[in-house]
Amino acid sequence: MAGGGGVGGGGGQKQDDLAPHPVKDQLPGVSYCITSPPPWPEAILLGFQHYLVMLGTTVIIPTALVPQMGGNNEDKAVVIQTLLFVAGINTLLQSFFGTRLPAVIGGSYTFVLPTISIILAGRYTNEPDPHTKFLKIMRGTQGALIVASALQIIVGFSGLWRNVARYLSPLSAAPLIALVGFGLYELGFPSVAKCVEIGLPELILLVIFAMYLPHTIHRMKSIFDRFAVLFTIPIVWLYAYLLTVGGAYRNVSPKTQFHCRTDRSGLIGGAPWIRVPYPFQWGAPTFDAGEAFAMMAASFVALVESTGSFIAVSRFASATPLPPSVLSRGIGWQGVGILLDGLFGTGNGSSVSIENAGLLALTRVGSRRVVQISAGFMIFFSILGKFGAVFASIPAPIFAALYCVFFAYVGSAGLGFLQFCNLNSFRTKFILGFSVFMGFSVPQYFNEYTSVAGFGPVHTRARWFNDMVNVLFSSKAFVGGIVAYVLDNTLHRHDGAVRKDRGYHWWDKFRSYRTDTRSEEFYSLPFNLNKFFPSV
Repeated sequence: MAGGGGVGGGGGQKQDDLAPHPVKDQLPGVSYCITSPPPWPEAILLGFQHYLVMLGTTVIIPTALVPQMGGNNEDKAVVIQTLLFVAGINTLLQSFFGTRLPAVIGGSYTFVLPTISIILAGRYTNEPDPHTKFLKIMRGTQGALIVASALQIIVGFSGLWRNVARYLSPLSAAPLIALVGFGLYELGFPSVAKCVEIGLPELILLVIFAMYLPHTIHRMKSIFDRFAVLFTIPIVWLYAYLLTVGGAYRNVSPKTQFHCRTDRSGLIGGAPWIRVPYPFQWGAPTFDAGEAFAMMAASFVALVESTGSFIAVSRFASATPLPPSVLSRGIGWQGVGILLDGLFGTGNGSSVSIENAGLLALTRVGSRRVVQISAGFMIFFSILGKFGAVFASIPAPIFAALYCVFFAYVGSAGLGFLQFCNLNSFRTKFILGFSVFMGFSVPQYFNEYTSVAGFGPVHTRARWFNDMVNVLFSSKAFVGGIVAYVLDNTLHRHDGAVRKDRGYHWWDKFRSYRTDTRSEEFYSLPFNLNKFFPSV
């Protein structure tokens, strides 16, 4: 104790220097918050940047799945167009009627596992014609998605998820959000390294443009940090094009050519000039109970992951914490999005785009209008197929370099919620450490087992049950989030000091929509719809 007194007096430091940083309900330093749009020219450029960033996942998922289904380049181009078109509609629905956050709703890796299970289903293996096989598998995927959408629609609009979210504290939210971002590390540098000569320059340039140049050239500070993606992608894309036409990849393996060349996607040739996606374009959906159960498990995982993503987006948009009723409303509309995926036939479900959430942090622009403009670009370029295909042919390692920064930002948003918690409490240390560790460790076991054995650890005769369990425990955010939530709500919960240790009291005024006036500003529905659909 005596030594502690000497630090303040003998060192000549002011008491203010030793005080910890103050806790902030809203993230400071954001240039444009959720309700304050930038000027139109800037907003349009920022919207186009969001469109470019979400293209990565939109292209990568169909590129991996469609050939396995039996589809050709034309089928792949149409699936990407459809996914892009539906993502635009879902983003608009979410920003107008859902959480009203600047969240892009796009394709989700969570739904890839059950889709692969449908591709490998016995009833499709004997189909000799590849295109017929593709159509049958696509219809099976549509049926599973339509059924799976009911889970989020019911849980969201009934208010059931509102009751779950009310027990969420900063301590249980921190591991969930951290793992939503950090848990996608496999899509970062391992994908950059698939063509390191274009992936690494993109990563280095992005960090230089976004972090160093704004502090070096002060006059152009806001231009460099806001438009770093628009500066760096064309530079590296041109470099990749010069390597391609210069013959740098003439004598390398087909795999390297696929990742590095700018002319290997087959999208520009396969895409139609103009095409409007429409419901049931592949034919009438088919339904299988087992496949629907597996897809429903993926829908539940996406629900938990999107809960963390929505909270991260609200933070980066400098909004107050999401009232549980607004979060539940957003989950309901995300369910409607998955229903649209099933009706249109995207081959994949929807959830909050993690990379676009990270872009909000990089640009420090959390404006709702910017994301609505980006949705307009998605719809526009999905209809004008050839033009959209030009941007969609950007090599995947360039997108992977962006993910290294964006996923890290989202993970850091989770760590940021620890400011509300008592980190000197052993209870806090246990819940935080154990949930993050298990969030990495359990899915690692499931993935390792699957890569060696060819099937998951749960391997019974009921394939649908195997798929359900393997999907649930392969998600790092789901495992870590559930462990943190259960421990935080059962371990010494009624102890008076614990309530403060877990930061629960900081979110008290946001547990109801009406108790903080700022909730009305950020989350109220447009067109006076709050009268008909009141938030509680």
